[in-house]
Amino acid sequence: MSIKDGGLMKLHRFFLIAWPSALGAALMEMLVFAVLDPMQIPQIENIPGMTTQGVYSMAFFVFWAAISFACSLTLILSQPVAQKHVAI
Repeated sequence: MSIKDGGLMKLHRFFLIAWPSALGAALMEMLVFAVLDPMQIPQIENIPGMTTQGVYSMAFFVFWAAISFACSLTLILSQPVAQKHVAI
């Protein structure tokens, strides 16, 4: 990857989103499951073959996706606005 084609910048932006969102997802999972037993949720306990570890894994990826979305919006909104209109 070279700087000319923007590959390095895309990788940099990916890690600007992925790393903090993974840390946030891990923190959210710890906080949620410190007070909630996943097998006590009625919708989950009725699923055949669902294990506690499976619930933890699914919750981590759901939290990661939600926090990645928030980080992506933050990165998009932090970009400077181009001057499209001339001042009156």
